Amino acid sequence: MEFRGTTICAVRRSENDVCIGGDGQITFGENTIMKNGTKKVRKIYGNQVLTGFAGSVADAITLIEKFEKKLDEHGGNLKRAAVALAQIWRSDNAMRKLEALLLVADKDEILLVSGNGEVIEPDGDFIAIGSGGNYAYSAAKALVENTDLSAEEIVRKSLEIAASICVYTNDHISIEKL
Repeated sequence: MEFRGTTICAVRRSENDVCIGGDGQITFGENTIMKNGTKKVRKIYGNQVLTGFAGSVADAITLIEKFEKKLDEHGGNLKRAAVALAQIWRSDNAMRKLEALLLVADKDEILLVSGNGEVIEPDGDFIAIGSGGNYAYSAAKALVENTDLSAEEIVRKSLEIAASICVYTNDHISIEKL
């Protein structure tokens, strides 16, 4: 699966400093920018969980709604809810066709959830996905390891760097933090 037109980055510096951000570009096909100011990050579950998505907007919104239901079922346990979502996403014929990736975060952890049944906890307290994900990830890694910047400052700077390199990422950045 190749996702174009977005970059999402999440950073956790402490349980009181967790942030997720994304650019606002939606790309139609290979070379048309359809929208510049889309918001691809949000707070859910009583503002205790952050989410961000790369991929199809409609598919991602469906997945976020299902994820929030799994959070309710599992008492807010992020990892258990993510595993439950990944299991149904992978096994349900209709859901298997959904084309999106989710980043989810709470005060304790950050996870990547995919339709292949993967729930990945990054080695560090940062991760990035989407077309500019590798650029944002590299910038976040350097900033986390070499500065005292806040999670929000790192997310913003990482997305700005990705936007300056990746043609499918813009600088209309939306950020949510816990």
